[in-house]
Amino acid sequence: MRLFIQIPCLNEEKTLPLVLEKIPRTIPGVDDVELMIVDDGCSDNTVAVARSLGVKHVVHHARPMGLARAFRDGVDYALKHGADIVVNTDGDNQYPSEMIGELAQPVIRGEAEIVVGDRQTSKIKEFSPFKRLMQRFGSWVVNKAAGTHIPDAASGFRAYSRTALMQLNIVTEFSYCMETIIQAGNKRLAITSFAITTNPKTRESRLFTNIFEHMAKSGGAIVRSFLMFKAHVIFLWSTIIFGVLGVFPFIRFLTLPATEGRGHVQSLLAGTAMLTCAVISLALLIISEVQRIQRKLVEDELERTKEIMYSKPYQKIWEREHSESESADGTPAAHNL
Repeated sequence: MRLFIQIPCLNEEKTLPLVLEKIPRTIPGVDDVELMIVDDGCSDNTVAVARSLGVKHVVHHARPMGLARAFRDGVDYALKHGADIVVNTDGDNQYPSEMIGELAQPVIRGEAEIVVGDRQTSKIKEFSPFKRLMQRFGSWVVNKAAGTHIPDAASGFRAYSRTALMQLNIVTEFSYCMETIIQAGNKRLAITSFAITTNPKTRESRLFTNIFEHMAKSGGAIVRSFLMFKAHVIFLWSTIIFGVLGVFPFIRFLTLPATEGRGHVQSLLAGTAMLTCAVISLALLIISEVQRIQRKLVEDELERTKEIMYSKPYQKIWEREHSESESADGTPAAHNL
């Protein structure tokens, strides 16, 4: 069994040694532990530092592409090189590297496909009461959309099985964290959490400038992910609500004597408007259901394509190309994307 530890980096030359220092080089149940960084357009010496500390695998972006793209490209590289498990941690030393082995154990034992490190945000001193409240609320929304029970949906300290990575498709450009939980929950993947204690804060987040920007971007990612799987629920309820609301004005129009006023034409107009909305919602419900089926078929085809692309014959090709790309002094060349 081969486990890849991927570390997305954007100018992390100062903190990366702290991350790598405590990463276990052997893990029970794992044959090979491979270290990989995703150079997301670093302008400092992050890559040189990583190589000097024994990192052999580097995925390179010519310019910053964002955390979601870094995660996706790192996973692609790991699967091409035979990863059975991918553990993601951050280059700012937020997460406890020494606990990677414990984090991965549920996946190694086949008890879960995804394990999320629970930072226990209520105990993080750097988090304001408002931020703690928003973290809990965001996790609650994600769990409702996914049908899961993950206390810290925003945590990026995670272990994924090969099976899970084959089925997950990253479409957001902000952060993959909440999106992958919603996808995993709706695809009935076994997902659990593991309590961790974070390290002291080393720098401000580079994903957002303030909590409100984070809320807006996270909210957009949650809504998009929810609509991917459950848009039909929205249109089903709107059809029922508009349908019921449209029936009552018609009943009033038909039951009240025509001698009162002018026959209560306003009730007829209101009922017609409501029932028209109900019909439109029903049409959208049918369309969303057809699209849901189509998406399922496309994802099944994509999963089969991944199985072929990441199969052993192709892995040998990727590994040979990676080996041939090494420079004369034995330093591995970066995998450019």
